[in-house]
Amino acid sequence: MKNEGSLDRILRTVIGVVAVIAAVATGGAWSVVWWLVAALALITAAVGFCPLYRLVGINTCKR
Repeated sequence: MKNEGSLDRILRTVIGVVAVIAAVATGGAWSVVWWLVAALALITAAVGFCPLYRLVGINTCKR
């Protein structure tokens, strides 16, 4: 069940791309953190579902 609207998914994609760029530009522990942020943002944008949203009862999907 999707709980992310279009704008939410676009913003997550942008954040994911920026995080990938930051991960490539940095090194060490910061690079790992940026890769994790990128993966989380891009995966949730791709599937349209955020587990944290479900826990707190947020739904940005207009259905």
